[in-house]
Amino acid sequence: MAVVPEFQRIGIGSKLIAEGIEGLRDRRCPFVVVVGHPEYYPRFGFVPASCHNIRCEWEVPEEAFMVLMLDQSRLHDTCGMARYQDEFVSVA
Repeated sequence: MAVVPEFQRIGIGSKLIAEGIEGLRDRRCPFVVVVGHPEYYPRFGFVPASCHNIRCEWEVPEEAFMVLMLDQSRLHDTCGMARYQDEFVSVA
């Protein structure tokens, strides 16, 4: 998620995230992971993924890899490594 700098700090990013979360809930996704700013995403309920024994396939700071649990009843003992589609990998 990104917002062009001149349009930041007016709520666009928050609205995009809220809509995205609702869309995932509607699709019955049990959780969502992000690699992002640890000061920003907790306001939406994200916590360090390590709290749920979920790891990122990339080397990122622990506090930047977060998870939001959307349906606890479907997770029970979920743990492991989150792997990303190729589209998420930057090409140098």
